[in-house]
Amino acid sequence: MRVLIVGCGYVGLPLGAELVRRGHAVCGLRRSADGAGELLAAGVTPVVGDVTEPESLRALPGPFDWVVNTVSSSKGGADVYRAVYVEGTRNLIAWLTGGALQKFVHTSSTSVYGQADGGEVTEVSETEPRAETGKLLVETENLLVAAARERSFPAVVLRVAGIYGPGRGHLFQQYLRDEARISGDGIRLLNMIHRDDVVGAAIAALERGEPGRIYNVADDEPVSQLDFFRWLSVQLRKPLPPFASAEESAGRKRGVTNKRVSNRRLREELGCGLKYPTFREGYAEEMRRGS
Repeated sequence: MRVLIVGCGYVGLPLGAELVRRGHAVCGLRRSADGAGELLAAGVTPVVGDVTEPESLRALPGPFDWVVNTVSSSKGGADVYRAVYVEGTRNLIAWLTGGALQKFVHTSSTSVYGQADGGEVTEVSETEPRAETGKLLVETENLLVAAARERSFPAVVLRVAGIYGPGRGHLFQQYLRDEARISGDGIRLLNMIHRDDVVGAAIAALERGEPGRIYNVADDEPVSQLDFFRWLSVQLRKPLPPFASAEESAGRKRGVTNKRVSNRRLREELGCGLKYPTFREGYAEEMRRGS
């Protein structure tokens, strides 16, 4: 297959490398030529373009059989989310509709779920996030699902939990720097997924995903923040981080969710097994790597 990975960065680059290993011809799209060497080293052909600029997409060396959108907002606010996700996705749909495309995989986020009661959420649960950025992710998903239904656009949406892996994992990195704080009583659930398993899920979606379908990409075991730190404390022989002050907790409370994300559809419909089924296996590997 001829594959285009849009936003070929933290997830897209190892995804591209694995697809190349499997015999596919892969192009990696970035907004500039910076870092082209690392793409070439992985066997990925660097191409330059911007999803917010339709003319740059039309200049790409297509056609492509598979497209994976792993574009990032680079931690921007609502304006950036609207430009990159909503308008960028609209531009991709317009550019790719009517061509040779066989599958389009879009990486969204489990932040579309606004539930805070600690209950299980599945792909049919309500998506009513309080944060404006979360609402824009829902709007983007709706664009793709509508295109699949109305235009036979072969879109599959992956709602990805908090990604960790080499050099990545917010709470873990904070703990290593002795900057972590336990929020509230520590019972809020964390839903995580190792980067390598995001790669595996994207490939499963390319090969077997049903257009118009949404799949949660999370590991098998949500864990409370307190239990996560307890486990790290034992593994690293470090004391637990302190609890956040009332002022700190109050400042973080707005928009905080607490839910248990189910990956049942990913496992049962896509047959996607996880290399790191829980945070324990994944973070044990990162500790061995010295992340």
